[in-house]
Amino acid sequence: MSSIGTKLLNSLRSVEGSGDFCVGGIQEVFMPTIDVDGVGRIAFPILPVQAERLVAIAEAAPYGRGEETVVDREVRTTWQIDSAKVRIGGRHWDKTLAGLVADIALGLGVSEPVAADFYKLLVYDTGSFFVDHRDTEKAPGMFATMVLVLPSTHSGGELVIKHLGREVVLDPRPEESSEIGFAAFYADCVHEVRPVKTGCRLTLVYNLRFVGKRRPLKAPDYRAEHGRVVELLQNWASAEDEPDKLILPLEHAYTPAELSFSALKGADAGVGSVLVKAAAEADCDLHLALVSIEESGSAEHTGYYSRRRRSRDDEDSEEFEVAEVIDRALFLSEWRRPDGSEAGFDDFPFAEDELCPPDAFEDLMPDEEHFHEATGNEGASFERSYRRAGLVLWPRVRRLAVLNQAGLRATLPHLEQLTARWETSNASIQSPEWREADELSGHMLRSWSRSSWRAADDAEAGRMLDLQIRLGNGKRIDAFLAELSAEGHYAASDNGTIVRAAALLAAPRATELLVRIVRRNAPARLSACGDLLLRCVVAPMGATGDLEQIAAALIDALPGDPTRREEVGTWTRPTPVTPGFVVDLLTATSRIDAGLAARGIEQSDRCGARGAWDRAPAGLAEDIRAGRRADPRRSCVCQAGGKHGVAGGGASPGGVSRPPAQAHRPAAGGATGLGQG
Repeated sequence: MSSIGTKLLNSLRSVEGSGDFCVGGIQEVFMPTIDVDGVGRIAFPILPVQAERLVAIAEAAPYGRGEETVVDREVRTTWQIDSAKVRIGGRHWDKTLAGLVADIALGLGVSEPVAADFYKLLVYDTGSFFVDHRDTEKAPGMFATMVLVLPSTHSGGELVIKHLGREVVLDPRPEESSEIGFAAFYADCVHEVRPVKTGCRLTLVYNLRFVGKRRPLKAPDYRAEHGRVVELLQNWASAEDEPDKLILPLEHAYTPAELSFSALKGADAGVGSVLVKAAAEADCDLHLALVSIEESGSAEHTGYYSRRRRSRDDEDSEEFEVAEVIDRALFLSEWRRPDGSEAGFDDFPFAEDELCPPDAFEDLMPDEEHFHEATGNEGASFERSYRRAGLVLWPRVRRLAVLNQAGLRATLPHLEQLTARWETSNASIQSPEWREADELSGHMLRSWSRSSWRAADDAEAGRMLDLQIRLGNGKRIDAFLAELSAEGHYAASDNGTIVRAAALLAAPRATELLVRIVRRNAPARLSACGDLLLRCVVAPMGATGDLEQIAAALIDALPGDPTRREEVGTWTRPTPVTPGFVVDLLTATSRIDAGLAARGIEQSDRCGARGAWDRAPAGLAEDIRAGRRADPRRSCVCQAGGKHGVAGGGASPGGVSRPPAQAHRPAAGGATGLGQG
């Protein structure tokens, strides 16, 4: 485990077994029946006429001032109804209440038996509030207050709880008649109820006390742990050889529906409360997420043969066992922020050394496990998955490195947003927006796949180059062309942006890179390289460097020379010389140099492409053989279903408009075309 991970766990060890100072949420339950003397049975949501009748029979709620109990409308405007006038029942209510109390006690870090004593019914009509105050001990063993918010149409009335510099705002307002809101907090916590803006807020107040205990607990004090964690996280930002993010799996199980910081239980709540505040002070990002590991592979029989598909829930599933794990996927999902909002991340990969501790998933039972009988030529197999909730943490200075782990589906849209913001701001390349885009580009280039195989609809390379052109980032353009395009990560769809990107580089460097791209890719993508050359020819004068060198490299790459071995990938076949390629080559070379065009004819004939002349535009062959430059106004459309034309006026292939010489900002780095960092 990393040094930072070990130190973080040690710093949080004393928090284990403790909860937080408050908990809250909304839960679907079997609602109780509530009868109030003088009003009758309460409807859910409460009817306006019933709310008026409740206020009519209620009394102004007092509050404790020292040893006195007083009514002060400047401090509290709330109506109360004594518990003696309220009867709460229902066939399922006792069980429902016991479950709520148990969950709340766990969230507060209490493992001993707890009783909930109904105290009073409170009515907050429009304008009602209660300023900062602490609850007094109302019964022996009381340690906390529990508030149940009943279904009603209202706004405002949020509960604000404060403790040791932390402030939590809870709004457990049920939206359905089958839901109940709940909040609980230690009695020594300062809290307030904000003014109700509209409607009526109806709550049941309970005193939580220990069964058989008289000495109340106080809210946990994590100030010492907080200080250690803040210092540790601040040092992480500049530490070397440490992971970009850490994952702390939680003790309790949480479904996606209940995954939130406010719903954490027991020790999870304590650890979460420390990290939320420490991360904010140490300039770190903190999220909740589901941590999943999915495995599949081969299985073997341990018992009699059966044609049924097995799962771990089946009878006799012990007749299978895992033989070998072949595929393993580790990912994070269902992201949540501390404020309860979604983070906007999709599934996100992680590495096992980012887990704290790394063996957090060892010896766990799978959440799902399925075995499959052998079929045909395939043997028995299995699939299984493990899931736990976890706290995910990283320094904000490493945010882009972490984002890059999610891959191009996350980083390309983000880079597009950064680029658009920079363009709109009209800022220089020294601006924070440009530097952030440049930093993200660097992360993306370092992790970009070097595979020479490209899907037919893969437009990611073109998108990346286009963004670097918009940024005027010569350094990243140079790196992309040198490390990717010139090393086999190339497709014909990249050609338009490659030509535009090369125009931002110094002419000698543009020539060098384009020659390398042609030499590396022509054996497997000859037609694409022919299209690239033709695009270079119709680009503005000098934009792509020395056209003669680029054309010579393409002619030299033609098949048919017995002294030269074709260099292609293991799984790639050399592409044949097509009529369309010959037309592109000869059209381009005839506009560069008559000698090159003659070499192109000779080499094309040698590799068996004589038939291309039958499909060439009228007059092209005559121009070349006569040593004349090809007429750019002639359409270069192959008779065998051609692919593009060179129109009069210098239009580029494929119907792409000829790029103007100054259609972009100057390349970062000045005349050399090399950007900074």
